[in-house]
Amino acid sequence: MLSLLLLLLLLPGSPAAPGMEDAAFPHLGESSQPLPWACPPRCSCPRADMVDCDGRDLRVFPNNITRAAQHLSLQNNQLQELPYNELSRLSDLRTLNLHNNLISSEGLPDEAFESLTQLQHIYVAHNKVRYPPEPHPRLDLAWPASHSTECRGDSTGLEGGHQDQYVVLPQLSVAPQFLPRSLRVADLAANQVTEIFPLTFGEKPALRSVYLHNNQLSNAGLPADAFHGSEAVTTLSLSNNQLSYLPPSLPPSLERLHLQNNLIAKVPRGALSRQTHLRELYLQHNQLTDSGLDATTFSKLHRLEYLDLSHNQLAAVPAGLPRTLAVLHLGRNRIRQVEADRLRGARGLRYLLLQHNSLGAAGLPAGVLRPLRGLHTLHVYGNGLERVPLALPRRLRSLVLPHNRVAVLGARDLTSTPGLAELNLAYNRLASARVHRRAFRALRALRSLDLTGNQLTRLPSGLPIGLHTLRLQRNQLRALEPEPLAGLDQLRELSLAHNRLRVGDIGPGTWHELQALQVLDLSHNELSFVPPDLPAALEELHLQSNRISHVGPEAFLSTPGLRALFLRANRLHMTSIAPEAFLGLLHLHVVDTTGNPEQVLVQLPPTAPRRPRAWGP
Repeated sequence: MLSLLLLLLLLPGSPAAPGMEDAAFPHLGESSQPLPWACPPRCSCPRADMVDCDGRDLRVFPNNITRAAQHLSLQNNQLQELPYNELSRLSDLRTLNLHNNLISSEGLPDEAFESLTQLQHIYVAHNKVRYPPEPHPRLDLAWPASHSTECRGDSTGLEGGHQDQYVVLPQLSVAPQFLPRSLRVADLAANQVTEIFPLTFGEKPALRSVYLHNNQLSNAGLPADAFHGSEAVTTLSLSNNQLSYLPPSLPPSLERLHLQNNLIAKVPRGALSRQTHLRELYLQHNQLTDSGLDATTFSKLHRLEYLDLSHNQLAAVPAGLPRTLAVLHLGRNRIRQVEADRLRGARGLRYLLLQHNSLGAAGLPAGVLRPLRGLHTLHVYGNGLERVPLALPRRLRSLVLPHNRVAVLGARDLTSTPGLAELNLAYNRLASARVHRRAFRALRALRSLDLTGNQLTRLPSGLPIGLHTLRLQRNQLRALEPEPLAGLDQLRELSLAHNRLRVGDIGPGTWHELQALQVLDLSHNELSFVPPDLPAALEELHLQSNRISHVGPEAFLSTPGLRALFLRANRLHMTSIAPEAFLGLLHLHVVDTTGNPEQVLVQLPPTAPRRPRAWGP
């Protein structure tokens, strides 16, 4: 009977029985017609020049790959070596993908690539995996419950019965001495490479991209002529290595250079003098100090647009910045003051990020940034500024300075930036008495204002009528009056959470002009019931963590478009919500009543969506 079944399966046009597909014969069950070209077992060959053996748990290099193969994928297997006799047959190979295997330096012999004269793309990243050992024949050693591909420390012997047991396999610590001249892309990232050679990447006229990040390269392992004869390289990634200074003799054609997360303390004079095509330079998370840079370090980079020097030890803005620079990251350094002459050359700057430095009261002198006429965004949060910087560029659109010491907002402090669309003054020291009633008068383009975490006891006056978002949570608001909110008919989101508001202190007509308000957050206050006459456009209402003990039948008559209601952590009981409360709320689909003294019965309108309905405690 079994023989008959197998015969039927192999007959032309016979359907395959469910579950009979064999991984070793991937076309069984799909078609009985053999491929017109050879294909290794357990692999797929969608075209005559393509062999895909991705993730097939291969431990040995396939031995019958067609000579016509141009694209070979062997990633996500357990290969430990490349046999020269097999690889040398594949002289037409254009792409070789060995990503995520167990290949060591010994398993990647130099002669393996001698015959691959057409190779353009090679991927050998992530070949540093540790695997649990085979079970010992006499000891019941369980594998660790959660083993990862990261190194976990030294392996232990069988005597250490209480520790995880690992076999440490040989690593890919030395790059091949020779790679084909035809190469265009080389990826050796995430290994343990400590050394490369002149002909690893040198003398490759077509080479465009080299990825060496997440290795163990020091300057000693990177020869001065590493890229000699490779004049077309545009992308070089050396991040997350052990470099102590910027390597000399980098390709002059570079457009993107990644050197972040190294130990770089110095950029030698002239190291970047030939890289005139460089557009992006990443030097964050190093050990750069002012003495490690000079006025010529960046002066020859006439096309540089993006420079990241964050997370270093700089005490001043670097000199000699190019005019083309658009984005400058200087966050998390030790800068105490911004000097005007340091930024004078960077007149094209659009984004200046100075967060988490040591800028004090005199850190940004008045007018110091005025020459940056095209500046769009200024980030200075996490410093010690006591006032909003004066005489900022007129075209500034985003000013972000939370977590400072700003305690005063004068009538003219913001008049130099009439085009400001975002102003973030969260977590400063602003009190209502020290915010001038005309402080925001000039900001006609303002759309987002964040005053979270200050010491305000009332709503600011003179708010711009074009506001879309207003955040006032975590202040000391005790009352709301309609006057400060008058005219805000474009406001869509208002957050008043974590204040001291009571329903009796919300003046009549407070919500009257908020015709576009969709999200209102009144959570973490002292409300005893749902405030009346809420805006008709409201879709999301946050009332959690108040003192609400009853929801009457008319609570939401004014909000027919309500979609989500949050009432958790109040004082509601089983029958605290009137059955008629949600009548007419045809769009309501979220009612959160968790964390109340009792499980609350919620009855949604018959035509309202039923997912999800409500939650109990």
